[in-house]
Amino acid sequence: MQAEACTTMNLDVVLLPKHLESRHLDGRTVVVLDVLRATTTMTAALEAGVSEIRVFASLDDASRAAALDPGIRILCGEENCLTPAGFDLGNSPGAFRAELHAGQTVYMSTTNGTRAIVAARKARSMLVGAIVNASAVARAAASAGDDVTLLCAGTGGEVAMEDVLGAGAVMAGLERLISYMSDSDTALVARRLFDAAKDDLQTALAESRGGRNVIAAGLLPDIAFAARLDALRAVGFVEKQTLSVKPVRPD
Repeated sequence: MQAEACTTMNLDVVLLPKHLESRHLDGRTVVVLDVLRATTTMTAALEAGVSEIRVFASLDDASRAAALDPGIRILCGEENCLTPAGFDLGNSPGAFRAELHAGQTVYMSTTNGTRAIVAARKARSMLVGAIVNASAVARAAASAGDDVTLLCAGTGGEVAMEDVLGAGAVMAGLERLISYMSDSDTALVARRLFDAAKDDLQTALAESRGGRNVIAAGLLPDIAFAARLDALRAVGFVEKQTLSVKPVRPD
């Protein structure tokens, strides 16, 4: 992931995968954000020591691929916020434990986050970001040396406030490392939204549509987990040929 850093980075924020254009991908590092909960869960899984997370656009695809793996693997996903029948884990970040899951391969499909990764596969490079690793992912993006697109996964095809907050958190991290420029009002909205909410991110996440869905499913602890700014150091990068998320190795 290393390259000579650019002097001034160009940065954009895309609110939904369906808004992606070639200019958001070509020669750029894309950071995918699905704060509630896929990219937070991926980050937690990597922090717990899983070897890789294989990403699928559908639950059926994930199930079929996992069934062909003779090794120890974890089938992880969600449907209407809950664990699908036959899956080992849902999409709760707190479910991953080093003593249980280190070294294993995760097969994962979610409603929004994994599909956003698939949508951005033509980017030069791709990282997995969240509020919990905002500063760490900012460091990885800056070291890549390319312009950056922060891609929000959304919820059910609509803009998700929690993902916009995550984009703003990564922008705040980048500001401490490198100069960037953006003529996008979307990026300005993300940065200002984060500034307004950063002192009580848990409440902001809980108020969002995605947060309300998670709470209605009885998963309130997931909100608290996802709101912990810079609590984790793990950053995932996406191997595009296999759509596998693996940990960025520190220098």
